[in-house]
Amino acid sequence: MRKKEQGHRITAVEPGSIADELELEPGDVVLTINGQEIEDIFDYEYYMDSPSMLMVVRKANGEEWELDIENEYEDLGITFENSLMSDYRSCSNQCIFCFIDQMPPGMRETLYFKDDDSRLSFLQGNYITLTNMKEKDIDRIIKFHLSPINISVHTTNPELRCKMLHNRFAGRALQMIDRLYQAGTPMNGQIVLCPGVNDGEELERSIRDLTKYIPCMESASVVPVGLTRFREGLYPLEPFNKESAGQAIDQIERWQKKIYGEHGTHFIHASDEFYLLAERPMPEESRYDGYLQLENGVGMIRLLEEEVKDALDGREDDGVEEEISIATGLSPYKNIKQYVGWITDRFPGRKVHLYPIINEFFGERITVAGLLTGQDIIKQLKDKPLGSRLLLPVCLLRSGEDVLLDDLTVGDLEKALQVPVNIVKSSGYDLVNAILAPVTEEEPAEHGEYELKELYGQDEGYEIIDDGEYPK
Repeated sequence: MRKKEQGHRITAVEPGSIADELELEPGDVVLTINGQEIEDIFDYEYYMDSPSMLMVVRKANGEEWELDIENEYEDLGITFENSLMSDYRSCSNQCIFCFIDQMPPGMRETLYFKDDDSRLSFLQGNYITLTNMKEKDIDRIIKFHLSPINISVHTTNPELRCKMLHNRFAGRALQMIDRLYQAGTPMNGQIVLCPGVNDGEELERSIRDLTKYIPCMESASVVPVGLTRFREGLYPLEPFNKESAGQAIDQIERWQKKIYGEHGTHFIHASDEFYLLAERPMPEESRYDGYLQLENGVGMIRLLEEEVKDALDGREDDGVEEEISIATGLSPYKNIKQYVGWITDRFPGRKVHLYPIINEFFGERITVAGLLTGQDIIKQLKDKPLGSRLLLPVCLLRSGEDVLLDDLTVGDLEKALQVPVNIVKSSGYDLVNAILAPVTEEEPAEHGEYELKELYGQDEGYEIIDDGEYPK
């Protein structure tokens, strides 16, 4: 077995940086700082947040340099070969609702990796179960004043949590929330709601228990379980329907009123998808408490609507004529239809074909735009009028790349459909600007990450060209 290398290898040095002035080079290895070995990126950042430090570096020729650095809180300009400066921690659970377990075989290896790494909670906003954390991990969070930490709670019933996560330590891990609360660490919570498992009285218990952590726990979201067609041999789960989604909303909104009266915050939030399933209007903007749970699909519709309105405010028709197309998932379809209608009413020269894409790859129960595949897009748009360009949402793409879930690229789509593809970023401003002006090479769209939470749509909208069939 290969012995793990001591220290952390440098892969790049920014020209003109402190590291460059110190003659550090790619291939050099940082061994210690202030006499301490560096466990990961948080240790490193902790020492960087000081006016001076002593760093020991091993050069490529084996020499060890002691560098007394006065950094004045500046970044040294070093890139390491691993952004965490440590191996990623994989998930030790077998959750009954895990989406990765519902993936089809034969996809790229990275799509099957289950992360449950607390460091990614701080760096990327990931939600973690706490089950693979030790007391020293909590100590470091408190010592380094890291926040917020995003916690996948799912239930506060210890026995039920063990069952849902299929981990005998899952109930005991809830005690770590108490330690974080006692230290004043800001937190956010998440509950993936499964009908007949952690809903009803169990959800009542979970919300009641979580309120005792206010204000350190700033918010908690409730999202419906997502079920693909690849569930053979997995725990039997049923999807939410209109009635059960409405019951969950009623329960959550009742708690919102109670909590707001006691704490001045709504705290617990149902994701947009519940309102879509129940065919109810979205809450008013003030009820989202500043969109603290936006990444969990809470308030995305409301925010998008407000941004589109703001982007159109005061703009006059420019007289330009263009025919374009937009493809999205079934969930956001109705909302996008409404917003595009507002735009084309203001700019009548724009002709927009809007297509809802049915997710045949994962199954029709999966309706979010972020889980669409290139093959479904190509198959369903192949013979449709697309105009001068096709707009696709950034959530389709792997972070920093132009690759979709099934490994097809934006270039593959352009070749198959014979039309330029513009990737549209996530805000309402981006949607308006993308329709009115093509995305240019000078201003490329930023690629987003694969998420199981995404923009949803609900309201019927203004008249626009509607070339897709929306299943009733």
